[in-house]
Amino acid sequence: MEEFKFEKLSDSISVCVSREHGFGTDAFLLAHFSGYKQKDIVCDLGTGCGIIPLIMQRSRPPKHTYAVDIQPLAVKQLEISLEKNGIDSITPVCADLKELWQEAPLSGISLVTCNPPYKAANAGIESTLDAHKIARHEILCSIDDVCKAASRLLKFGGRLCLCNRPERLADVITAMKNNGIEPKKLRFVSKNPQTAPWLFLIEGKKGSKPFMKVLPQLYVWNGSGYSQELEQIYSMGLENKEGI
Repeated sequence: MEEFKFEKLSDSISVCVSREHGFGTDAFLLAHFSGYKQKDIVCDLGTGCGIIPLIMQRSRPPKHTYAVDIQPLAVKQLEISLEKNGIDSITPVCADLKELWQEAPLSGISLVTCNPPYKAANAGIESTLDAHKIARHEILCSIDDVCKAASRLLKFGGRLCLCNRPERLADVITAMKNNGIEPKKLRFVSKNPQTAPWLFLIEGKKGSKPFMKVLPQLYVWNGSGYSQELEQIYSMGLENKEGI
């Protein structure tokens, strides 16, 4: 019997988490960075417990979201969350993003999000949990696979937003460009002004012309705790989405 527990995202929304499928700060940062709109049709690739689609429900949620993961337990957790929260605008999909699924709305998505595996296959120390290996290492999909799937799903001018470690920046930009997605916005995330970035957030547009804007760096901590911007991201969803 799987051990599930619920963590609150807001007064009205909780997410079902387990030892295999949980979430971290990067999910909040990516959801906020995506600048999703109410009119958007969204697809979250490698959704895990569905944390990014559920975060988006906190403030002016998209018209509809497809939440895709290859792991049945992750999809089951999302289904539990949707039932508990009474949400019907998210469709859980158990599928391999390399193949997508039979009814996938090809060329019909306006925003694809993805918090992909950060490490290349056989790079670094692998977790003993298969779910963590899949989430952290490119075992079942590569960054090129993610960008290829996003390109198939996105309509012309649609956006792909993802995050990754700084050492993978060249790989991400190359994969985007190889699949017809032009990098347009880039933001680095650091612990504080004295430390090197540990994460980057990037947005690309399908079919766009070359021109990338580098945004001001985001700092997670100040002298006494979370920075004001991170506190706002955690507590208010997209109330200040233009600022990122």
